[in-house]
Amino acid sequence: MNKRLEKRHKRQVLRARERVKVSQPDVRTPEQLQAARDASRSVTGREHDPHANYSTTPKADVAS
Repeated sequence: MNKRLEKRHKRQVLRARERVKVSQPDVRTPEQLQAARDASRSVTGREHDPHANYSTTPKADVAS
């Protein structure tokens, strides 16, 4: 049974290696990187908004 498990594991590892995607290098210029960082920062003045960390707008509160 141990040999069977070893063979199974070996097959799983080989299949997993075939599915691995190699990431592409980031070729953006420093100006583009800075612009992307600036765009991803949260809008100033919303630090007291309870929903500022979420990307979607909150649903209206429904009285039950």
